[in-house]
Amino acid sequence: MKIEIYDQSYNVNSAGQNEEQLKELAAYVDGKMREVARATRMVDSVKVAVLAALNIADELFTLRERQQEIDGPLRKRVEKCVALVEKALEQSN
Repeated sequence: MKIEIYDQSYNVNSAGQNEEQLKELAAYVDGKMREVARATRMVDSVKVAVLAALNIADELFTLRERQQEIDGPLRKRVEKCVALVEKALEQSN
């Protein structure tokens, strides 16, 4: 399948992947690159791509940190609930 990012066409093998999702990903990367190019007034597409990649990596790391902040306390609550259910089941037998 063909996708376009920052006015460049790429043929990618979409076997085993959702084509719509791949188009969304390409549009997201394209948008990030255009955002960086506008903000920096940079024309070198390689530099724009590197800065866009850094921005995307920053988003990823921020989301991972938030996920870990949620997972820790949530996991403890789930474990506590499971222990309570197991205790209730034991007492009912």
